[in-house]
Amino acid sequence: MAKKSKKKTGSTAGKVVWRLLFVTALCVLVYSAWNLVSIFLSYKEGTDEYDELRQFTAVVTQEPQTPSGEPKQENGEEPPEEQEPVSAPLTVDFASLQAINPDVKGWLYIEAPEISYPMVQGADNDEYLHTTYEGKSNYAGSIFLDYQNQGDFSDCNTIIYGHNMKNQSMFGKLKQFKEQEKYKDSVYFWILTPEGDYRYQIFSAYYTDAVSDAYTLFSDPDQAFLDYQANMAAKSQVPLEVPAMDTNSRIVTLSTCAARDSSQRFVVQGVRVQ
Repeated sequence: MAKKSKKKTGSTAGKVVWRLLFVTALCVLVYSAWNLVSIFLSYKEGTDEYDELRQFTAVVTQEPQTPSGEPKQENGEEPPEEQEPVSAPLTVDFASLQAINPDVKGWLYIEAPEISYPMVQGADNDEYLHTTYEGKSNYAGSIFLDYQNQGDFSDCNTIIYGHNMKNQSMFGKLKQFKEQEKYKDSVYFWILTPEGDYRYQIFSAYYTDAVSDAYTLFSDPDQAFLDYQANMAAKSQVPLEVPAMDTNSRIVTLSTCAARDSSQRFVVQGVRVQ
């Protein structure tokens, strides 16, 4: 009888252990599912908010350019064509955007891959890291200027940050410029502001360290700025034409985290050409 009782106790203990393991596994599964749902809802909330803000933009229909019909030169060659300014791809209702958030500095539109968002600037670089344009707490945060920059994009180098979101919102598609060779589709992006519209030609795109010299700011345009231009162009990991630059040039640096390494950043740099 004693042996049978001992065997029964051992069997019961085994069942208790398996039940505990089952309950633990179930709790982990439920928590993981809840976590995934929370992440999905957070992503959706951020995406929905920015989709709604796009109601304050309107796509501009580009007029096809026609031949000028100018007479040929004496040597029979066509005269050199003057480059006409290219109109911005969007118009933006900044009055409505400013009514929602007075920290708005402009609207960023990247032609390829298409990225289109308002830009803000906070008192520091943490303010909009996980706060949306409308002031809601959300991991997606905002596209924002470095707090040390002038808000009118007049600095030698203006730095703009955005999260590398897994659903490809914010700067989640920025790395496609290199990895999917989107630079073959377009090498331009636009910054639209209440004061004017600025077009930038991308001359460099590369992975770099979080403390890279790409994030250098300049108080005055001098030889150090000229050296910076050459160094940044040489860093490019995609073949890009480098337009003429000088001390009057204005560069914008777009920066996002690299998914494969949290200590790395992916940077796209453009210089104002219009």
